[in-house]
This record gives sequence, structure tokens and C-alpha cells, in this order.
Amino acid sequence: MKRSKKITIGIIIFFLVIAIIIIGRYSVGLYFKKKFSKRPPPGVIVEIVSNKNFSQSLESYCTSLSSKTKSFKIKKNELLEPIEYNRNVNKGDIIAKLSTKSITAPFSGIIGKRGISGSSLGSENTIILTLDDSQKVLCDLKIPEVYAAILKKDLKLNAKFSAYKNKIYEGKIESVASRVDAQTRSILARAKIINDASEIIPGSLLEIEIFYNEKQSLGIPDTSIMYEGGKKFIYKIIENNMIKKIEIETGIRNMGNIEVLKGLNKDDQIIAEGLTKVRPGMKVKPIIK
Repeated sequence: MKRSKKITIGIIIFFLVIAIIIIGRYSVGLYFKKKFSKRPPPGVIVEIVSNKNFSQSLESYCTSLSSKTKSFKIKKNELLEPIEYNRNVNKGDIIAKLSTKSITAPFSGIIGKRGISGSSLGSENTIILTLDDSQKVLCDLKIPEVYAAILKKDLKLNAKFSAYKNKIYEGKIESVASRVDAQTRSILARAKIINDASEIIPGSLLEIEIFYNEKQSLGIPDTSIMYEGGKKFIYKIIENNMIKKIEIETGIRNMGNIEVLKGLNKDDQIIAEGLTKVRPGMKVKPIIK
């Protein structure tokens, strides 16, 4: 009887120990789960919705022309002293001294020499001296007639010259032809481009980008947009730094920004970078770039 009682007590103690171990392990698990599950909200780059500049553009090519140019036919045997080519002169400066007269610059520009052989001129004793004002260059563009409705005087443009690949030269449309060329189905437009350092040489091929439909509208970075089928969404930050998924309608894309037509208001805060770290209803830590 005593032995049976001892066995029963042993079994009870054994199960009590097992129960205490299980409860202890469960309690420890809850403690650590509670401690480490409270992760801080992820940091995301946010941007305040504001008005930005938007425009559309069309591209073309043209050959640069001097805004002013003049040529002088000179006999070599009449020169009293050598001509200094590629030299900047001011209006009224002497550009060539001859035995019979002195030639003065009718305007400021750069002295050059036309590359024509003596046989073409009829005499090897003849040279053609040129004077070009290239601080503003002209450019004749052939624009497809489909752009007739938007092509007008004073449209802004940027020009690129391959010799200075990373430099942009600003300009504008100076005039537009009054009719379409029936053979090329294009309109001729003349552009004037600022070339203060005279880097663009007359005769150079230029890449032209003309801007039209310029306006100010609400805009956001294109990195903030999520595409789902034909729809576009963003994450908007609401109360207590919680986020909400919002559908928006967009317009023109320009310089890394996209125009917002519907869905947001000025001064709204949206997530610009870090979309993969969040989901709707989550709390975030806003970081203003």
C-alpha cells in the first residue's frame, strides 16, 4: 500500500514538473515575442504635394548660322601686314590694312577666312575675309505640320552641340513661316540661340528641343507611383503617420515628376521612396528629403 502511494505521488510530481516546464517555456516565448515584435515603424522618404512646372516638347535638328555675317574680297599683294584670324573684334576695329585703304568691322564678331581655293576665285592672289557675329546664332527648323497649332513665336528651346555634349544653350523661336511646305509637309521656323562664349561655330549641327504647353500643376515624383493594371496608386500619409492607398489620375510626365489631375490636394504628404517596405494601414516614420 505504501509502495503504491509512493508511485502515485511520483507520477503526480512528474506531471507537475512537465506542466511547469511547458508553462515556463510558453511564458518565455510570449515575453520575447512581445519584446521583439514591436519593431519601430520603417523610415520612408516623403514629399509634400506642390505645384511644379510641366511642359511637352518636340525634337529636331538644324544647322547653325551667324546672326550677322559679312565677307570682304582682298588681294594678297595689297596687304600691309598679316591678318590675325579667329580674333574677336569690336565694331569699328581695323581688321585688314591694305595699301589703298583699311577695312573696319561694321559690327563686333570673329575674323575668319572662307575656305575657297584660288582657282575658284579666279586668282590665287585673292582671299575672302569673313566677319561673323556668333554670340547669338540662328537656326532654321523644319517642323512637321502636325505641330502647326502649337508652333508660335517666343517658344522656349534648348540646343545641344556635339562638341560640348554636357552643355545646354538656351534660345527661343524668333519667327514662324505663314504656310506649310507642300512637298515636305513641314513649317519653317527660325530660332535664335544664345552663344555668349562663341562655342557654337556657324555651320554646326545642333540638336533642338522645343517646349510647348508650359504650365504649373500639382506634381509628384514618378518614383511614388504604383501601377496595377491600367490604374495608378500612391501611399498618402494620414493621421498619426498612418498610410492609405489612394488611386490617382495623372497627366504629363516631365523631368522625373508626373502631373496629378485627380486624387491629391496641395500640401498632402505622400511616400516618394520606400514603397516596398510598407503596406496599407501601416505606421511609418516620415523622412523629408
